[in-house]
Amino acid sequence: MSSDLAAPPFSAPQVYLIDDEPDILQILRDVVELCGLEAHCFSQADDFINEIQCFEGSNILILDLQMPKIDGIEVIRHLAKMENSPELILMSGQDSAVLSAAENLAVAHALVVRGTLEKPLSIARLRSMLEPQTAIRRTKLTGDLKSAARDVSVEELREALDLDQFVLRYQPKEEFAVTGASKYSAECLVRWQHPTQGLIYPDRFIALIERQGWMPDLTTIVFNQAIRQQRQWQQDGLQINLSINVSASDITSLILPETISRLLADNELDTTTITLEVTESELMGELTTSLDVLTRLRLKGVRLSIDDFGTGYSSLLQLFRMPFSELKIDQSFVSKMVVDMEALAIVQACILLGEQFNMRVVAEGVEDLATKELLAELGCQVVQGYFIAKPMAAKDLRPWLALQLKP
Repeated sequence: MSSDLAAPPFSAPQVYLIDDEPDILQILRDVVELCGLEAHCFSQADDFINEIQCFEGSNILILDLQMPKIDGIEVIRHLAKMENSPELILMSGQDSAVLSAAENLAVAHALVVRGTLEKPLSIARLRSMLEPQTAIRRTKLTGDLKSAARDVSVEELREALDLDQFVLRYQPKEEFAVTGASKYSAECLVRWQHPTQGLIYPDRFIALIERQGWMPDLTTIVFNQAIRQQRQWQQDGLQINLSINVSASDITSLILPETISRLLADNELDTTTITLEVTESELMGELTTSLDVLTRLRLKGVRLSIDDFGTGYSSLLQLFRMPFSELKIDQSFVSKMVVDMEALAIVQACILLGEQFNMRVVAEGVEDLATKELLAELGCQVVQGYFIAKPMAAKDLRPWLALQLKP
């Protein structure tokens, strides 16, 4: 993700390897050392657990799930109790469903997963996961506060809200063009411009804001900034639609439709230039009130998107009672669809659902050309991710768009 601050110098991580097959362990070690990194090898998981009591600095653990005595799932459970746990690369010779389940478990434990590898190993894929610029595939951004906000106090957060220390970054989304040039929109992503710590990402403050009941305050700040910025761009001749995330407390607020409508009118903006993104799991609270609010938003012309689609536990009937105009496929499926047949099947199913319900389909988490091209072949209309662009400050969006739309 982008930052206004200079990136700290890169410090090479220590790489730990756990695999009970000597030949594979040697291959792993060779690949790690070819990448210029230091490898620490373990043929038994219990040796790793007994020897490594804590981690310092940045670390990566390449973990085979199928191990004697202590298996990889037990190792994940152990890592969840440790401070500064390593980033994980999970391996298995079992079917892809086992890898996917293990990844989900690690994420549920608030661990960082760099990626997964099926055996026989792809050396090229492993090397790409060890690159210093590798984007973290999945992290747990909400839920428990174990790592999310341990160094952010309630008092600091309240002051940040009162002093308007939150800023927006804009991540472009590219729409596949049927004819002519590609079109672009952008998602608004909130950051905390801390007076001493610099730019802080949502994983360190959103859960705490939710627990304190302050999401309406943050939502007001985000809406005001986004719509003021959109008006400024419009006055400068730049027409761009914006997506804004809303929380469960927002979509059960009966005054939300009037609030947004009035704010847009005051800034001379059309309601169709705004899309509200609602996470699928957020819908399953007060269904009747949510349906009331969302339907009235659509009546006023505001577009609605189901965010992180496929990760919730709601029924399709309940979801499609809601008047959504857009379906956003979760990045956990998109990022793996080129190499994982189950992830690909889920993406295909989501695109088909979108088509059947006349909804625009957006894929987030696009990190390479192969994924983008495959999504285009499958009929996905819009893509978003680091391969398209990282989140950027408002001042950088216009020149970025000018480069993309240059003849």
